[in-house]
Amino acid sequence: MVQGSHSVDIDGELIRTTRLQLAPWTMPDVDAALGIFGDAEVARWLAPAMARVPDSAAMRDLVARWVTDGLGAEPPVGRWKVTDIASGRVVGAVSLLPLPPDDIDFEIGVQIARGWWGNGYAGEVGDAIAHYAFAAGTDEIFAVARPANQRGAAAARRMGMEWVGQTDKYYDTRLDVFRLRRYDLDVQAVVAPPEDPRPSDLTDL
Repeated sequence: MVQGSHSVDIDGELIRTTRLQLAPWTMPDVDAALGIFGDAEVARWLAPAMARVPDSAAMRDLVARWVTDGLGAEPPVGRWKVTDIASGRVVGAVSLLPLPPDDIDFEIGVQIARGWWGNGYAGEVGDAIAHYAFAAGTDEIFAVARPANQRGAAAARRMGMEWVGQTDKYYDTRLDVFRLRRYDLDVQAVVAPPEDPRPSDLTDL
């Protein structure tokens, strides 16, 4: 078991913080997953990487694929459900996956169920996954968000990420890019998107 700062405990694919447990998805989690990925207010920011999941059947197919993909995944790649330890309820989801089109950079994606917004869970989850990724040998991780997604940008900064500009390299969409390097883990980021940015070109990022 590896213990990092901010009370992050890593035991294989299981990751725990003070308040949360991250574990791979299982088929009994379909309803909880639909409560996240089927919610239009959560899913509106998933595009273009993912559309809102319309119903239980589609969610079941997707969770089944996640379970299968997870069997052959090599760290740090993975998808996890996020459970509030005190209540035992699934409150969110997190993934660390290769960014298209080159599949070289790793993207962290965090979705918190709407009923649990405002608890600081996104930042806590992101910090936990950063510890997991760096313990697995990754040197840097990224988060991307559409420029209007202020909640996503704020969550990335709470993870300690630094805003490094905008690019259309990923998903063929102009996105804000945030980066966290191994040696900056647990060091508060101070660079954020300006109010009226002149975007830098990150096509060579």
